[in-house]
Amino acid sequence: MKKFLVVGLGNIGAEYVNTRHNIGFKIVDYVASKQGVSFETAKLGAVAEFSIKGRKLILLKPNTYMNLSGKSVQYWMQKENIAKENVLVITDDLNLAFGTIRIKAKGTDGGHNGLKSIQLILNTSEYPRFRFGISDEFKKGQQVDYVLGEWSDIEKEKLPERFEVAKQIVESFALAGLNETMNSFNGK
Repeated sequence: MKKFLVVGLGNIGAEYVNTRHNIGFKIVDYVASKQGVSFETAKLGAVAEFSIKGRKLILLKPNTYMNLSGKSVQYWMQKENIAKENVLVITDDLNLAFGTIRIKAKGTDGGHNGLKSIQLILNTSEYPRFRFGISDEFKKGQQVDYVLGEWSDIEKEKLPERFEVAKQIVESFALAGLNETMNSFNGK
């Protein structure tokens, strides 16, 4: 059975649950709930698994905090023997308008500490990533407060529809592959 590792980046702890920076956690939580599976605490993260049309998806929420995400990603790739092209890292992106989706096969860390950690530990920037736009609606010097801040009421209203699209992306990645997923969902 072909395996896929879907990593939602975020920070552990109640104070981070509803922050913009935790969109990766929120998306994999949504996918798990729709698949009827629950996360269990495991080594270096919380994990949920399900199968879809002969493919096994392992959802991972690293518990290493954002800045050390690479350690968890590497561990689970090795443990489950998953190639980097079958890993999808879900993260927030300040450079994209709220809810905008950008899926890429590789790229820079874009200043994102979670991606920096993954790139450093895997020693490559060539792994699929799914960036979820959180916009850059903050004043100079307020980036940290914004990223670690909670969603606005307008954003909260729009999130359920975005979560459904995100779930479709995760499933498409496993079933149709990266290129088809990029063609179908980028910019949507």
